[in-house]
Amino acid sequence: MAEVEESGKRKRKLEEEPDSRSIKCRDSPVENDDKTANKYGDGSTLHREIESEEVPKKKTHAEDVAAHYNKLEEVGLEQRSTSRIFYLRNFNNWIKSVLIGEFLDKVRQRQQNITVLDLGCGKGGDLLKWRKGRISKLVCTDIAGVSVQQCEQRFQDMKNRGRQNDRFFSAEFITADSTKELLSERYKDNNMYFDICSCQFVYHYSFETYEQADMMLKNACEQLSPGGYFIGTTPDSYELVKRLESSETNSFGNEIYNVKFQKKGDYPLFGCKYDFHLEGVVDVPEFLVYFPLLEDMAKKYKMKLVYKKTFWEFYEEKVKNIEHKMLLQQMMALEKYPADEGSRLVSHVKEDYEHAEILKKDGKAKLPFGTMSKAEWEATSLYLIFAFEKL
Repeated sequence: MAEVEESGKRKRKLEEEPDSRSIKCRDSPVENDDKTANKYGDGSTLHREIESEEVPKKKTHAEDVAAHYNKLEEVGLEQRSTSRIFYLRNFNNWIKSVLIGEFLDKVRQRQQNITVLDLGCGKGGDLLKWRKGRISKLVCTDIAGVSVQQCEQRFQDMKNRGRQNDRFFSAEFITADSTKELLSERYKDNNMYFDICSCQFVYHYSFETYEQADMMLKNACEQLSPGGYFIGTTPDSYELVKRLESSETNSFGNEIYNVKFQKKGDYPLFGCKYDFHLEGVVDVPEFLVYFPLLEDMAKKYKMKLVYKKTFWEFYEEKVKNIEHKMLLQQMMALEKYPADEGSRLVSHVKEDYEHAEILKKDGKAKLPFGTMSKAEWEATSLYLIFAFEKL
């Protein structure tokens, strides 16, 4: 069974969220305190003068994101398995699998026919999760047209490989900027309602402006049935700011990831851009998502936050379940330590496994056990999961 070191020996203590106080951001009250309010700003810096018609129109951030993901090439399993972040990617995928599976189970307790919106579907990395979840209908949408085409092709290939009598969900595919376009006008059935909206590693792109973040929320939540869920994963703004403030420069990271802000000490509620680089995967600007603000904005669409954990907290909670622990092994989400004779660990840096050596010497873990390099733990602990329920 996969095990990791005791949490007290390695886990970084997260900052507590501030006590609730109200400040104003546009027309939405935001839960905050004075210290955090000063850091995140009041949103006033977001007002920009409209460019005159004579000035050439600049490429928008959304177009940059679409172009970036359209250029990404499909990578085969053999090449992925040699990646420095092979286990990190699998671990993040395990997080998504457990999250999606648990909320599908919640919906299935009251009904069998489940309709899902995959908001920011990419190339269809979660299609197998939806198939295993035995859903009835899926709508996949993404800003990157090439990714949507690849997602649709992956869906068709999956159907073709299945048995003739296999029960398979129906699907439709939409290329759209969900931060600016109303998706309900693009559905084949304009009156379609969803039981789950899944938004994985995507929502932070919408926090460029209030209008974009609100439109993304509207697309995610407005067509949810009562009792439906909006679930997702996104960078943890508290952890990002904490690491930035602890850094001597405007950036922080390690050999597999790097985050660079424009400056310290000023974090507007919208448009707080930073550059994020993850080895071999992502290298595109993102925006800070101040979660108390997201929680407040969601109330407009009758959404209540019912679950929020950092990836590390989620892992600690779910790994106690034997099925989830087995899934960790099946998905190769943790690296075997010590490595088999003749095999090498993904990191050549000795300090990357100091936490594993401590656990090994303690004799409390059965050898071999599962872990990740310190660099990978640091990268994955930048994220959190969330779930809102439609009232």
